[in-house]
Amino acid sequence: MNEEMKSLQRNATWEVIDFSTGKNLVGYRWIFSVKYKANSDIERFKARLVAKGYSQTYRIDYVETFAPMAKINKIRFLLSLVANFD
Repeated sequence: MNEEMKSLQRNATWEVIDFSTGKNLVGYRWIFSVKYKANSDIERFKARLVAKGYSQTYRIDYVETFAPMAKINKIRFLLSLVANFD
């Protein structure tokens, strides 16, 4: 868990802000797993910190979400437009 917390802090995964009244706090949970080698020996133990996002309500706790995605068919379409109109 300490390694995971250090990694999250090093990568600036989150930002500490003041708590606003009327908002729900997002809970979290630790997920533990064991990674095995091919011969079934233990390779390492892993820990992940996972937010419980299902406890939030749209327009009360958050306004928008953004996750940039680049699908290959969209990239091909844009490249074909550039090639045709160049």
